[in-house]
Amino acid sequence: MGARFMRITMLGTSAAAPDPDRGGSAILLTVRGRHYLFDCGANATRSMIKSNINPVDVNTVFLSHLHYDHIVDFPYFLLTTWICDRERAPVVVGPPGTQDFVDHLFENGAFAKDIEARRQYPRRQNTEILVPDVRECEPGTVFEDEFVKVTACYVEHIPQEITPCFGLRMDTIDGLSVSFSGDTAPCDRFIELSKNVDLMIHECTFPESAIKFRQKANVGTWSHTSPKELGKIAQKANAKSLVATHFASYDTCNPVVKDIMSVHMPKDIIGPALLNEVAEDIRANFKGELRLAHDNMRIDL
Repeated sequence: MGARFMRITMLGTSAAAPDPDRGGSAILLTVRGRHYLFDCGANATRSMIKSNINPVDVNTVFLSHLHYDHIVDFPYFLLTTWICDRERAPVVVGPPGTQDFVDHLFENGAFAKDIEARRQYPRRQNTEILVPDVRECEPGTVFEDEFVKVTACYVEHIPQEITPCFGLRMDTIDGLSVSFSGDTAPCDRFIELSKNVDLMIHECTFPESAIKFRQKANVGTWSHTSPKELGKIAQKANAKSLVATHFASYDTCNPVVKDIMSVHMPKDIIGPALLNEVAEDIRANFKGELRLAHDNMRIDL
């Protein structure tokens, strides 16, 4: 049955920039030994293995939205676990457009020739594994089994006429709760979804010192949450604990990543010290337990 606690593993904690120290958005929630994956950004599968979790055992995937940095590892995840003897196709819960995304990947899509070649071997005849049970969702309850219930709300990131974006909340049979913002600007619907959660996991893409720079440079989207705003969100939701994540590599020491990110903020401020600024700005409005995420960080509830 598994222990009656909840384990959260922050598999990937970066935004879209390529970062050797942070993978793309991916969070694994483990309840009574059963795994549930929120987002599947770059390096998610390898990060599971680094955390001593077999990705073959992950059978339920939730995609908060369809930006590539939240979904790009999904074909690698499924193809890799297929050749590692996955026993059944996963459930994939995501916004409208998820079915189209999946349909263009496998037997009739981008990896068709790879699959055709591997099917020549007796051990790889089980291509039904590569047909996920896709469930395109709307706000409300989007998944339920004997251990968890997952509820979704719209959040504010991509215009809905392109594709909706979702925040998620998981409630467990043992009375524990976690919410995940996906990517979003401050959103009252997510605050309501997250009321009294044990743990809120929320994006904090840019530090305050980068936001005015980005506005003047007119670069990228502003549909994110600043550290000061995040503190207010966690306080209003009465979250017991907060994890800030989805960092736009502003703490990097890598010279290549610094060059890439200099479009978004002055290069001379980029580095680990910015995490101190972010923590202080969140703390201005939130006094509960606070963690700044890093890859493979483990949290036990």
